[in-house]
Amino acid sequence: MSVTHTAAAQLPRTLVWLLASAAGLSVANVYYAQPLLDALAQDFGVGQGAIGLVVSATQLGCAVALLLLVPLGDLVRRRRLMLVQLLLLGAALVAVGLARAPLGLLAGMLLVGLLGTAMTQGLIAYAASAAAPTERGHVVGMAQSGVVVGLLLARTLSGLVADMAGWRAVYFASAALALLLWAVLWRTLPEQPAPTQRLSYPALLRSMAGLLRHDRVLQVRGMLALLMFAAFSICWSAMALPLSAAPHALSHTAIGAFGLVGAAGALAAARAGRRADRGLAEPTTGAALGLLLLSWAPLAAMGSSLWWLALGIVMLDMGGQAVHVTNQSLVFRRHPEAHGRLVGCYMLFYAAGSGLGAIAATSMYAVAGWGGVCGLGAGVSLAALVFWYATLPRVTANTACAAAP
Repeated sequence: MSVTHTAAAQLPRTLVWLLASAAGLSVANVYYAQPLLDALAQDFGVGQGAIGLVVSATQLGCAVALLLLVPLGDLVRRRRLMLVQLLLLGAALVAVGLARAPLGLLAGMLLVGLLGTAMTQGLIAYAASAAAPTERGHVVGMAQSGVVVGLLLARTLSGLVADMAGWRAVYFASAALALLLWAVLWRTLPEQPAPTQRLSYPALLRSMAGLLRHDRVLQVRGMLALLMFAAFSICWSAMALPLSAAPHALSHTAIGAFGLVGAAGALAAARAGRRADRGLAEPTTGAALGLLLLSWAPLAAMGSSLWWLALGIVMLDMGGQAVHVTNQSLVFRRHPEAHGRLVGCYMLFYAAGSGLGAIAATSMYAVAGWGGVCGLGAGVSLAALVFWYATLPRVTANTACAAAP
């Protein structure tokens, strides 16, 4: 059952909220395992060091999805593709819950990362394609808000369910939610026009290299995403180290709770999209990058009060999410027939920034402590601000004269 939608009219508010909720539920699957690693290690008889492969398998699935699955939305009907992926995601979640050997667990986690990422980014590409040009930034911002909330709540909810019913219940419950979400999307998600391109699948993948090579907006906004997500990763990868040590000595649950204060960034994301829709993408980006840079001052003051840490996290998340939404709004304005490939290419920059930031943060903490980490984060944030300013479109004198009446 489906209806057809064209991007000429504004999307119903209920559909925008549905897309945001579905994106949040989809991305949560990728992060459920992180607070459960101790339980997984004990249940499968795996050492504490080796159990980290669970996270690695999930992230590998994410990377493969960005390269191979997300672009498929430009070749086949995106609604049908997402419904199939959602059913497969539910099966993968059941497989994780039923796993009895480490190899089966890793295979299941790989599929969860693959299909969870494909669903999440497919929904964002669907939102960008379905929205009218005058509301695209707002709609993408709402969908991205759902992603942020889902990411933040995933760790907390999985811990609570695991405490009550064991870690396997987390995945069985999520599989049931996936089935329920499938039924809702099948009934309510409008069909989009069939893709007009007649590319083969290998040609579709090769065209992503062409987008990366020739699309300046994708290049600039992708590099901003790399630097911004590197700054994010620098903070979150190293933050647990000082918080778990004296004098704070916080539990993992308490440390994870700091992630919830970042929900303010999710609220700011949709507003940034509205400003981009009004032609204010560049000043919004500059202000957001300035906020990202300033956030490292209260983050560095964590030793004197954890309230400073909370303030810094809010500022970091607000600035970073506003940049992220504005980036996507500008990228999606180009090549309407290639939204799947565009989101895949753009999120590759995100993955690179997150990985590089994590490696740099832990290395810096080992030699210079939390102060060094904050200095590194501020340096990366400053680099992002300088890069944005250096790549701003310039109005030359000749252009100004030609535009004058």
